[in-house]
Amino acid sequence: MTLDEIGAKAKKASYSLSCMGSAKKNEALLAMANAIRENCSYIIEKNNEDIENARGKIKDSLIDRLSLDEKRVNSMADGIEDVISLPDPIGVGLGSSVRPNGLKIEKVRVPLGVIAIIYEARPNVTADAAALTLKSGNAVILRGGKEAINSNMAIVSVMRGALEKCGVDPNAVQLIEDTSRETANALMRLNKYVDVLIPRGGTGLIKSVVENSTVPVIETGTGNCHVYVDSLCDLDMAANIVFNAKTSRPSVCNAEESLLVHKDIAEIFLPYVKERLDAKNVEIRGCERTAQIIPCTPATEEDFYTEFLDYIISVKVVDSLDDAIEHINLHGTKHSECIVTSSYENSREFLSRVDAAAVYVNASTRFTDGGEFGLGAEIGISTQKLHARGPMGLNELTTVKFCVYGDGQIR
Repeated sequence: MTLDEIGAKAKKASYSLSCMGSAKKNEALLAMANAIRENCSYIIEKNNEDIENARGKIKDSLIDRLSLDEKRVNSMADGIEDVISLPDPIGVGLGSSVRPNGLKIEKVRVPLGVIAIIYEARPNVTADAAALTLKSGNAVILRGGKEAINSNMAIVSVMRGALEKCGVDPNAVQLIEDTSRETANALMRLNKYVDVLIPRGGTGLIKSVVENSTVPVIETGTGNCHVYVDSLCDLDMAANIVFNAKTSRPSVCNAEESLLVHKDIAEIFLPYVKERLDAKNVEIRGCERTAQIIPCTPATEEDFYTEFLDYIISVKVVDSLDDAIEHINLHGTKHSECIVTSSYENSREFLSRVDAAAVYVNASTRFTDGGEFGLGAEIGISTQKLHARGPMGLNELTTVKFCVYGDGQIR
């Protein structure tokens, strides 16, 4: 099937979805979740093919992103069911007024239309994206990475079968099976059919989409996330947060990539936190002041800009809260940033001055997630400021329409 044919079918499906009732959409979502559970073995079998093909070609930490087991497949189904319980945003009134000439104007939420998503080796995105777009009345065109092609084909095939059995146009969910760069570039220019394009992946992918797409883009994902340990803080809490944010799942965008430590506590805290990180063999790339306190790899300036997605962390000793904020705003990607402090004044300063989609006080950056924020599954973490910012749930996949009622008014 050509890209134009996929786009045309998606556009047609979007028209039927835009006026589909909540009950029917929820019925379809439940069928999708049940089908994923029923076909768990098949999905894992296809995923194992991807893992074998990827070994030695991508980092071990990225193999974790790619891998599915029974728990993760069931988690995908759970995520779809979570979306069922969320309020349907379509048709919700956002205000109304009556003009002096008698016109009644209502502002309501409506779907975006056709959403295209380009993403890398994360099969769970396939299910999350399908669920969120369907519930918000949008058709979706998925273009995953070559590393996950067999997994994605299996998941999409299962979901499309479930939609067809429910009497819903299966072209509401489509997968581009050609994973070539040429096809990705063509999708970025499919303005005739695609209303918005969302890239999910590393810096290179997102940069390529932003620079080359003629379709409107919502920029997501790149997470050079920092934890700043203030001079006034609970050191045990700080160590726990750093350890969790860095090591619980280093291959995801809300993982910590850089640690900033106030000079007044650096000599005490750095050896303490290094002992914790050593348990996971985390490579520390430290500034000159860090290297005077603990053994580490000398950090380059580039290290402080890098999203490692691995058991690697950059570390810098800073003189003040101001220095920490300045460093974060210069090197960060506006994703998730954290301060560990017992000072209310310092926490308020950090919250107000750090420019990021999510800013934390005394909590791990790993919470930046649609489910953890109570939004259900998410389509991605937007790091831009227009239309949507932070975890993108159902409301962020809508736009607005003005419905105007008159009785013959002319201008």
